[in-house]
Amino acid sequence: MPAFDSIAFFNREVTLVAREVLGAEFLVDGVGGLIVETEAYHPTDPASHSYRGRTERNASMFLGPGHVYVYRSYGIHWCFNFVCADASAILIRAIEPTAGIEKMAERRGLANPRDLCSGPGKLGQALAVTRAHDGLMIDAPPFKFRPAESPRPVVIGPRIGITKAADLPWRFGIAGSAFLSKAFRTS
Repeated sequence: MPAFDSIAFFNREVTLVAREVLGAEFLVDGVGGLIVETEAYHPTDPASHSYRGRTERNASMFLGPGHVYVYRSYGIHWCFNFVCADASAILIRAIEPTAGIEKMAERRGLANPRDLCSGPGKLGQALAVTRAHDGLMIDAPPFKFRPAESPRPVVIGPRIGITKAADLPWRFGIAGSAFLSKAFRTS
């Protein structure tokens, strides 16, 4: 099997990659699990941090595909993103914990695996994500990223927790997952 090429994998249209990372294994220093929910952000989208161009805060979005973009949300939570083509990014909203669950529980002060990583802030805390991770490559330590072996059934809906372009259907989740941050609205 050929080695994973993170640059080629992430150097594609962000909504496509946001769906394809569902079911991928993602670990930070051996702690993490399977990605079950994502949101896509493109620089033509006013909700994207790259919309107004490069700043000190979003500089990692302009380093190229395969990099990590970490930012602080509401001055409290560290949020984790994969950088894709054209300074776009995928916010990792939730994972299903599979590795280092005890460590995640200790960091979060919780025991229920369902509550450990079911939201971007929770995920950042459970995986001990900090600004020090910003700008690193996803295929190098302390990260482990392994693409999903097969496509997963996907549910699609509008992004949540934003006010600009909130109606775009750029939130993706694994259908039926108990580890989503919030249920998807059904029509």
